[in-house]
Amino acid sequence: MITGELKNRIDSLWEIFWTGGLTNPLDVIEQMTYLMFIRDLDDTDNIHAKEAAMLGLPYKSIFSGEIQIGERIVDGNQLKWSVFHDFPAGKMYTNVQELVFPFIKELHGDKNSAYAKYMGDAIFKVPTPLMLDKVVTAMDEIYEQMSRLKEADTRGDVYEYLLSKLATAGVNGQFRTPRHIIRMIVDMMKPRPDDMICDPACGTSGFLVAASEYLKENRKEEVLFDRKNKEHYMNHMFYGFDMDRTMLRIGAMNMMTHGVENPFIEYRDSLSDQNQDKEKYSLILANPPFKGSLDYDIVSADLLKVCKTKKTELLFLALFLRMLKVGGRCACIVPDGVLFGSSTAHKAIRKELIENNRLEAVISMPSGVFKPYAGVSTAVLVFTKTGHGGTDNVWFYDMKTDGFSLDDKRNEISENDIPDIIQRFHNLDEEKERERTEQSFFVSKDEIVENGYDLSINKYKKIEYIPVEYPPTEEILADIRKLEAEIAAEMDELEKLLKE
Repeated sequence: MITGELKNRIDSLWEIFWTGGLTNPLDVIEQMTYLMFIRDLDDTDNIHAKEAAMLGLPYKSIFSGEIQIGERIVDGNQLKWSVFHDFPAGKMYTNVQELVFPFIKELHGDKNSAYAKYMGDAIFKVPTPLMLDKVVTAMDEIYEQMSRLKEADTRGDVYEYLLSKLATAGVNGQFRTPRHIIRMIVDMMKPRPDDMICDPACGTSGFLVAASEYLKENRKEEVLFDRKNKEHYMNHMFYGFDMDRTMLRIGAMNMMTHGVENPFIEYRDSLSDQNQDKEKYSLILANPPFKGSLDYDIVSADLLKVCKTKKTELLFLALFLRMLKVGGRCACIVPDGVLFGSSTAHKAIRKELIENNRLEAVISMPSGVFKPYAGVSTAVLVFTKTGHGGTDNVWFYDMKTDGFSLDDKRNEISENDIPDIIQRFHNLDEEKERERTEQSFFVSKDEIVENGYDLSINKYKKIEYIPVEYPPTEEILADIRKLEAEIAAEMDELEKLLKE
């Protein structure tokens, strides 16, 4: 959690961009991402040089000697943050714009640079030398503050704090999933060291980051101290796809600031034939965009066979089933309409989940969870791909609070159902005797089928009506008469005072 001086410094840096004319939050984060990358490139190069010297191994710095950039040949040292940050503002600006940015773009083929492939179409948007000088100074102060804190994930927290400033939904209906909701879903699913984890609508990679953090916190020895598992964790565990290149760059950097060296994050329209993945992943975590509808022509034909629709939220469910291995698990956020929609496509996808796979849980969330971005009511679906059924009973939970007020302010409050949801989900055997009047309960597959595969919790929840005892009508009327007499007396008193 970012607090105190570090938070103030980040806010000051944001203010520099804002007052300098860069007012789109995505642009600000993108430019910060590039500059963090450039600074990290220098730091990483120094670390590798020191490690090589200690081990007596040869090491060639990416900044050593003369480097060709376009038609110019320059001294590699002047591309280093630690060198150019001392340049006068005008010289620094020219250096970064004309040399450093082209340099990081040309690093694409450099095997030593896992970051570089995400910088291929980087555009330098800082408008003036003075602003760049202020930004570089402010970033040096932030890095110095981070190094003083010496906490394991300060860097990741800084990035999460920056991402929290993305308070607007994208054109495709995507918006940032609150971190505590992501964490709840990841804690429910308990990622394993051998999982292949995918988010086909990854945005800023929030689910993938949370899964990587869960493994570091709960399976550290298995993941980081086993050579085979560590190699898998760093290079082959995390897959994310998105159609927004800015989000991809931010998502990739987000993963790398959290210690995953080479995540597979790629530009891809997950619903089209561009996405050929079938039976590949063991865990899918996602909050796909609820755009509403799209063009049939771009949708992969095998998804339309499962449910013929233009609704993205339904097509993504069909996609998750296709991408999962048999035995693979999925937890995803869907709009409430998916649970009770009466169209043929809505019923078809619910039937597919229940009859041909194993639907395990439906967690209804209140409409304020995504405020201030949107007021849509949503739910979390948890299912396992079996290909041959397996749904016996489905666990329902009615989340009333998530630890924050459900208005636009989203202030922290003491009431929070999330710990209870996680605890109950991992102890479902104890849920079998719970009544339908309680906050969570089981519903049999047969009952769901009888109700047209309706998955809305209100269909099955029983409300306990407690009879209220009212006094006799004569007594109520007498009380009203008495009140009227008192009001009349007060009015008479007031009238006298006005006449005096």
